Amino acid sequence: MESRGINSHILTVAAIIIGAALLSYGMFSSVRYFKSFDRVVSVKGLAEQEVMANRVIWPLAFKEIGNDLASLYSSINTKNKIIKEYLIANGLDETEISVSAPQIIDMSAERYQSQPATYRYNITSVLTVTSEKVDIVNRLISSQSDLLQKGIALSTGDFQFTTQYFYTKLNDIKPAMIEEATRNARAAAEKFAKDSDSKLGKIKSASQGQFSISDRDANSPYIKMVRVVSTVEYLLRD
Repeated sequence: MESRGINSHILTVAAIIIGAALLSYGMFSSVRYFKSFDRVVSVKGLAEQEVMANRVIWPLAFKEIGNDLASLYSSINTKNKIIKEYLIANGLDETEISVSAPQIIDMSAERYQSQPATYRYNITSVLTVTSEKVDIVNRLISSQSDLLQKGIALSTGDFQFTTQYFYTKLNDIKPAMIEEATRNARAAAEKFAKDSDSKLGKIKSASQGQFSISDRDANSPYIKMVRVVSTVEYLLRD
């Protein structure tokens, strides 16, 4: 009876030891399994595309100086009419042309005038073209010297009257650019996995960067560069 009790005790202890060993092995295996999910590589994928601007805002400004307001207003109205007729005759619609109220500076009222002004009034008139006919507007900008022959000298070099170009069809190219950025990110991740003797797993997380639109260069602002960077995290496997 005593021997049987001892044997039973030994079996119980052995069972506990074996169970503990199996439990430890299982926990170790689980840790290794879950650790494998913590091995990730974070990569960025860039996509760029050149596009033509599809909208333009072109301010045409000219100045009139003199002492008689009535004659100055008459001259401005005449020149505004000439400019509008010129633009319409060259392919623009009247609805694409707006005329702002004249900006008047009374030189005699200037506090910091060191010497008496030769002319009392300095008036600026601005016509603004807002159009999607970018090619036509570019051609007109290049040939605006034609207006000189009509007695109209447009103001140039003033930051206030800079021509602006826009690209408004971003939604048309977004899907393809995101796809390209993700593909480039995966290529970088595959290279990393290969170099580290690993295999690329599934995507753990991904974030799309903001799209940016900028001028391709300073000399052709009507050509835009669209850019997006996507960040993707991939799981790695042995």
